[in-house]
Amino acid sequence: MPISADRFEKIDDSEGQPRPGTNAATILEFLEENANEAFTQTEIAQATKVKRGSVGPTLVRLRERGQVDHRGRYWRISDHDRSIDAATAHASEVADSHEKSPFEYDEWQEYAVDPREQRE
Repeated sequence: MPISADRFEKIDDSEGQPRPGTNAATILEFLEENANEAFTQTEIAQATKVKRGSVGPTLVRLRERGQVDHRGRYWRISDHDRSIDAATAHASEVADSHEKSPFEYDEWQEYAVDPREQRE
C-alpha cells in the first residue's frame, strides 16, 4: 500500500543506523567499542552472543552500507563511521562551548585581520 510523500518524509530513518536491540546494532556497538581491532565472524559471535549464522549476513549488510570494513577473515568498524562519530562529537562539544560562552562576533571583528590587506 503506497503512502503519501508527506508521510514518507516523516519516517525517521535515524541516518541509516540500525534499530537498537537488533543484531546489526549489537555488532556495530561491539566493533565501535573495539575500534582499534579487527575480528573474525566467530570472535564477533562469541563476544556479542549473536548467533554465528546471523553474524555473516549482518556483516555483509553493514559493509554494503559502508559501516564496516572487511579484509580476509577480519571485520572492523569502518574509518568512515569512525570519522562521522568523531565529527559529531566535535560538533557537539563546540555547540556546548558556545552555549556556555557565546561567541561575540562584534568583539572578534575588532581584532580580526583581513588577509587581503596583508598582501603586498
